[in-house]
Amino acid sequence: MAVTVTNQSNPLGNKLVQDNSCTATAQDNTTGASGTLYMVEIDNSSFSTIVYFKLANATDATAGTTAADMVFMCPASSKRSYVFPEGIAFSAGFSHWCVTGAAEANTTSPSTPPTVRYVTS
Repeated sequence: MAVTVTNQSNPLGNKLVQDNSCTATAQDNTTGASGTLYMVEIDNSSFSTIVYFKLANATDATAGTTAADMVFMCPASSKRSYVFPEGIAFSAGFSHWCVTGAAEANTTSPSTPPTVRYVTS
């Protein structure tokens, strides 16, 4: 079986958002516009607590109050990537935060916050 590599004329995404210390304090409207989400990576590899990265289709968000549109779990001492080849449209913008529980009401920041990256266009 042959392997084929095709050069793409357009990149999958053109914005990389990186938060080196993602906590329960929401980072609002990070790209400044609506867009399409293609990838999320959570680097929790150096830390011993499970984390939940929450992403809202909103220009303003508050942990414990704003319902996240997407919730990504990353186990302790792990790194996880989530990829959406066709993309997920966000009509308002991208706001994110990270907590220690999946429940919407959770507002507890990880004691050692992970690094989170996501790619949008």
